[in-house]
Parts: sequence; C-alpha cells; structure tokens
Amino acid sequence: MTLEVNAVDSVFKALADPTRRLLLDRLREHNGQTLRELCEHLDMARQSATQHLDVLRRADLVIVVRRGRERLHYLNPAPIHDIEERWISGFDKPRLRTLNAIRNQAEEIAVTATSIPTYVYATYIRASAEQVWQALTDADLTAKYWNHANVSDWQPGSTWEHRRVDGSGVDVVGKVIESEPPTRLVITFEDTPDAEREPSVVTFLIEPHQEIVRLTVTHENLPNREMLGGISHGWPAVLANLKSLMETGEVLPQAPWDMSKVDA
Repeated sequence: MTLEVNAVDSVFKALADPTRRLLLDRLREHNGQTLRELCEHLDMARQSATQHLDVLRRADLVIVVRRGRERLHYLNPAPIHDIEERWISGFDKPRLRTLNAIRNQAEEIAVTATSIPTYVYATYIRASAEQVWQALTDADLTAKYWNHANVSDWQPGSTWEHRRVDGSGVDVVGKVIESEPPTRLVITFEDTPDAEREPSVVTFLIEPHQEIVRLTVTHENLPNREMLGGISHGWPAVLANLKSLMETGEVLPQAPWDMSKVDA
C-alpha cells in the first residue's frame, strides 16, 4: 500500500468518528485553541480529547503550534483539499461551486460580526531545511514558483517586497519580525500598505525529519473574510508549486492559482 493511500485512509478514518468531527467543527469556529479551551466545550475528559486529537494530528487534519508554554491546535485544510480535488472536482464542480457560493453568502449575512480565524496550512517536501529556507528567501527562486520575487536581506527589522517578475510593481510589502535560518521566518504581510489597519503576520515553520521537512504556514491577524478567502486559495497553490520545484526541479506545468478561475 502506497504512502498516498495510507494518508487518504487515515483521513477518512479520522473523519468517521463524530467526536473528532466535533473537534474539527470547534476549530473551524475558533482556530488556535489550547487543549483546555477545547475541553471546555466537550463532555469528555482531557485524556479522551487528547487521544482524539492525536488521531487528527496523525491524519494531518490538526496541526499543533507552540507559543511559549502553550500548544495551540489549528485546523489544517490540506488533506481535505486534496480529497476534494481528487474525488469531487472532476465530477460536478461548476454546480457545487454555485451552491457553495450561495451558502457562503447566506452565512455571511447570518454572521455579520465574527472574528476572522487564523489560517494554517502544512505540506511535506522532500528536501532539506536549508533548501526550503533558500526557496523562501532567494528572490530568483521565489520568482520561479510564485511569479513574484521576494526581495530582502531577511534580517529582523528589515523590509521585504513581493515584486512582480515583469517589473510592473510591488503587490505586497512588510517587515521581517523573526529570522532563524533554516527553521523559522516571521514577516508582516501588507497587501494594502496605505490601509489604516494592523498588518497580517505570516510565520513559516520548517521542521526537518530525515529526508523530508514539514513546512507549516500560519497567517494571522487577517483583516476580513475577503483576504481569508484569497489566501485560502493562494497558499495551497504557491506551496504546491514550491514543492514541485524542490522535488522535481520544475514548477507545475500550469500555474495552480489559475485553477480557481477556470470551470472544471
């Protein structure tokens, strides 16, 4: 049995349990909770909740991010996104997209004043931590898989720019908050620098394990659901292109971020 089949099986098995689905619902409503916060909403002991979370973690449906002494649990959409692409997108995507848009609009009307959740996405790459760090910080490499050159000296306090490769301008700017090669990079992310609001913050966490790394991207302090929707499509596409470049030496044959613009 291949690793891909094992991964899919673990996701379906994790989702088969109603308690684990409830935990995912709780994280979807409020991402980034501690074990104590999750248990406050569940009629079960901490030990039982921990066992269910361990199953979700092994299926990569939940990612744990350490913040000081706290362990925050985040919903990871990557495995569900992969299943959607494999089992749904090729069948009736246009109709499902229309129904989803109607549902989303209804939810926006019903919930007019909710906090914007933190976005977390993780992927596994066959590469070293140093190679992935270079891919995130080298302007020439980012231009290959992102269609933008990320330009900075990547020192804490320095600025960075997300420059279009055709030289027509800069789409995102920010500052480097933390830089710990080759495992951790934290930057501000300002797609509208003139707006009177706090910038969002992106954390890249690179965790090596033998011949692979887990790259986790955390995007927080999002100003609105429009930006959440944009990065929810953007980050998986960018990271898929990065993964392809690292593992094959080539980016994907078509720009993955264009798929959301084309009916299947």
